[in-house]
Amino acid sequence: MKVNVEVECSPEEARRFLGLPDVTKANEVYVDAITNAMQGVGSFEQLNDVAKQIAPVGQFGLKLFQQMFESGAQMAMSGAGKSKSKKEGE
Repeated sequence: MKVNVEVECSPEEARRFLGLPDVTKANEVYVDAITNAMQGVGSFEQLNDVAKQIAPVGQFGLKLFQQMFESGAQMAMSGAGKSKSKKEGE
């Protein structure tokens, strides 16, 4: 037997129903801290130092953040149109 139940509710209602804590304030503080820390960062080395200070998930999170930032920077330098035509030619 298979039973499907659909429930329509807001994210807030789902959070309360599942008994999860409200982390809105903590998230706002964290985003503000990251935004403030990122202001004035002009190089990869500075970004690496900032990420080490604010990364809550340790070295793995730092590596993931670094890879994401570097790939975004490479895409920005190469231009979106160039990367598409390069992939098509391969």
